[in-house]
Amino acid sequence: MDSRIAQGRHQLRALPQIGEIAALESSRRDLDNRARDAKIRVDDLAKEQKRAERDVEQVKTRRERDRGRMEQGLITNPKDLQNMSHELESLERRITSLEDTELEIMERLEEAQAELTRAQDEQQHIESRLGELAAARDEAAAAISKDLEAATSERVTALEGIPENLLALYERIREKQSVGAAELRARQCGGCQLRLNPADLAVIAKAPIDEVVRCEECSRILVRTAESGL
Repeated sequence: MDSRIAQGRHQLRALPQIGEIAALESSRRDLDNRARDAKIRVDDLAKEQKRAERDVEQVKTRRERDRGRMEQGLITNPKDLQNMSHELESLERRITSLEDTELEIMERLEEAQAELTRAQDEQQHIESRLGELAAARDEAAAAISKDLEAATSERVTALEGIPENLLALYERIREKQSVGAAELRARQCGGCQLRLNPADLAVIAKAPIDEVVRCEECSRILVRTAESGL
């Protein structure tokens, strides 16, 4: 029963889902940082794009205003007309430069948005996988815990009638050896798996049935049965 309980506790600690969940959670933290950084870049570039759009519109508005004044004949002085013509050429160059900048920002924004979308897709995949693993872990843990409860209950029942000093000895050995008692089968200790020598077997064979005998090699309590070979 104690071996069964120890095995069950080990199984609970070593469920395969636990390691995968820990690895995914670590990946999720890195991915969350990546998604956060991508979101910041998207937001910053979106603001930058709006500023670029405003700059283009402002220059275009000025160009249309000046062009309208010239087409309407509001400027009659030849020198002013020449200056206005030069200014319109300058505004055209400025618009081209601003539109190039705006296009570059849009391309960077598209790349940042694609990176954010990839990160978000990966986040969804990890969350989905974590949910599956958690469900599988909980299901496996529930089955093991049920068996542990049964074994623990059986152990309580099995303890009835065992002398306290014998139980204390058993527990002390179990703390050191993990297994406190072992069957003596075919002259071999079931704990350390070593065959007992003839002298030790002779001593055990003469010992009263209610006397506690122990393995000389591993110190475990030996449980004698009809198959002990004595």
